[in-house]
Amino acid sequence: MVLQSVDTNTGCKRCGKKGMLTDNDTGERFCGKCGFVISETLQDSGPEWRSFSKEGGSDPTRTGAPTSLAIHDRGLATIINPINRDSSGKPLTSSMKSTIERLRTWDSRSKVHASSDRNLRQALSELTRLKDKLAVSDAVVEKAAYIYRKALDKGLVRGRSISALIASALYAACRDTETPRTLKDVSDAGNIKKKDIARCYRILHQELELKMPVVDPIQCIARIASKLGISEKTKRYAVKVLKTAQEHEESAGKDPMGLAAAALYLSCVSNSENMTQRDIAEAASVTEVTIRNRYKGLRMDQNTDL
Repeated sequence: MVLQSVDTNTGCKRCGKKGMLTDNDTGERFCGKCGFVISETLQDSGPEWRSFSKEGGSDPTRTGAPTSLAIHDRGLATIINPINRDSSGKPLTSSMKSTIERLRTWDSRSKVHASSDRNLRQALSELTRLKDKLAVSDAVVEKAAYIYRKALDKGLVRGRSISALIASALYAACRDTETPRTLKDVSDAGNIKKKDIARCYRILHQELELKMPVVDPIQCIARIASKLGISEKTKRYAVKVLKTAQEHEESAGKDPMGLAAAALYLSCVSNSENMTQRDIAEAASVTEVTIRNRYKGLRMDQNTDL
């Protein structure tokens, strides 16, 4: 614990003695004589970013927000105030006014002069809307923006729907970061046909040579179980069932969401939890036929393991 003496001339409100101390770890400011706490929070006056220089120490520079691929200009744009006044509020001279007008013109041209810039602005605006609906992390959004920028550079956007392409980029980012979001989830969030997103995803996968990891069905269990209020014991047994199926290569080439739903149904049957196939199918957005087919394979796999 590091204590620092501050405001030695200020008296304590309780005992009246001088000698205030600040705890830099907890942020408390208290009296060094009687221990009376005046405030529990400490405002950090240091820089927003830590310094990772070889010399060490704190970086004296104060910087703004970090750059982001999810912003069309990466957060590096400038904004020139349309009011022709200086910082003190005085009107600009005629020569300075013409200079500022010329700067405004070039600033506007540099931002959205090309059609690709307008396309990118519209796509990233749609990406922000999808992020809120699907509740994905900033890392997924950054990856989706990176994929879309690569597609824009290769000319894959021309002649295709911006909404479908940015939705497919977001789905590809979810696959790449192993975030459990299905094609139907992205389709419902963007109000776009599932077939259009799948077509654009195949183009992105082929043209950009994306390497996608296989979706782990174990990650889908918690999502289905939370919708239905299934107990923790049943969820753990379903995870055990899927791990056994993966060891025996029973899950190879099958839909992860369907496998997770079948494992949960098998677990509900084994733990005498009242849950129908229809309930689980609706929560997992799969059909009851899929659950029945996967259930047979998982049950036989469990009996073989026993």
